[in-house]
Amino acid sequence: MLPAQLTAGQFHAYPPKARQLAVDNVALLQSLPLGFVPFLLKEIILYDWKFPAEQWELNKQLAYLAGLSDEQRQAEMARFAKLRLSPRLEAFDWVNSPGQFLEMLSAHLWATHQTDEFRAASEKYVHKFYASLERPKLPAPRLGIVALGRGVAESRYLLFRKLRRNGVYFNNVNALNGLETLLETVKARAAKYPEPYGHWSIQGGAKMTAPGVTCVSYEEMTPVRRTLTEKMRAAYESPNFNPEILRTMLARMEPQSLGMTGPDRDGTLDRFQLSLLTEGSGTQIYSTTFVQWAAREALRRAQPLTVFARYTPRQKERPMNELLSGTGRTAATDPEGSLIDGDMGAYYTWLNQQRLPGADESRFLVWFEGHSEAVAIAPKLKSNTSDTRAIHMAELLETLA
Repeated sequence: MLPAQLTAGQFHAYPPKARQLAVDNVALLQSLPLGFVPFLLKEIILYDWKFPAEQWELNKQLAYLAGLSDEQRQAEMARFAKLRLSPRLEAFDWVNSPGQFLEMLSAHLWATHQTDEFRAASEKYVHKFYASLERPKLPAPRLGIVALGRGVAESRYLLFRKLRRNGVYFNNVNALNGLETLLETVKARAAKYPEPYGHWSIQGGAKMTAPGVTCVSYEEMTPVRRTLTEKMRAAYESPNFNPEILRTMLARMEPQSLGMTGPDRDGTLDRFQLSLLTEGSGTQIYSTTFVQWAAREALRRAQPLTVFARYTPRQKERPMNELLSGTGRTAATDPEGSLIDGDMGAYYTWLNQQRLPGADESRFLVWFEGHSEAVAIAPKLKSNTSDTRAIHMAELLETLA
């Protein structure tokens, strides 16, 4: 089937909001080539579980395409329309399984040497679309906070080497009540600028909850992680094990299959957490990897005003079969190694924050938890400088204003 043959009834299996969105735009979808429309459908079919920022952007993309004249749209889609697709792709149920179709399309483009052409067409389209976006003004500058190094008594590792170049390095921070002060700052921002999924607490240990704050915790997800690793272990030990089969299994997994059920659950957050465990590498096993990936994905997808990420000691490296099965030696933690993980993770978090709208006004703070070292980054702070004065955490936060 080709897009021109689409009908509204073919979206009957979509979730409610996604179905309505597809039906409202069926005429637009009919006008797009097969080499492009499944990319939209992959986003539309998940619409009910997307964050508001993602829904806004998808709505804008559909409006952008619909606002083009027929001639302009044909010109925009010309390179996608010229892709040589196989009868197998045309016969596939790309309406209800757009993700699987795109996997097949990727393999086909590689096999037929059309990948470069497709990439060039995609980049041109994406650049034009984003250039057309007029984003609403943020109610406040974004703030990223990272705490790391819990459990490390003393370290000779030179922390924040990359982040120091972009802000002020403090080496005389009073650590008393530092963690509580950071959490209170997140709470205050959530109360002052209420926004769904606009403020996040991402914890490598126990959950740190607060009104209006989206909370994600590695420790809280222990039952879900165990269920997933059991399924992964069973796949590894199968005589017919195939990495592609495992990848497909993970991609098709639903929250309910991992015990994420209950009338009061947040479907959007459940799907997000599921994606952390099924799409991330090592997020099922290492708390530091989980925190880094969760912060990355929260910034990329939800585009929040506030992110507070806290690294806690991960377990030491062990053979993969022990990690997946939970057998073997008693798990020991590695605070020193986790400190290095967190340092690099903090730098990546800052980079991902800088990719968002309003980056020029954003603020960032990273702190060696329980110790005197921190780096603050803000527009008014001079890059690559040091401050040796004694300072409390509340005062340190004020320097970001």
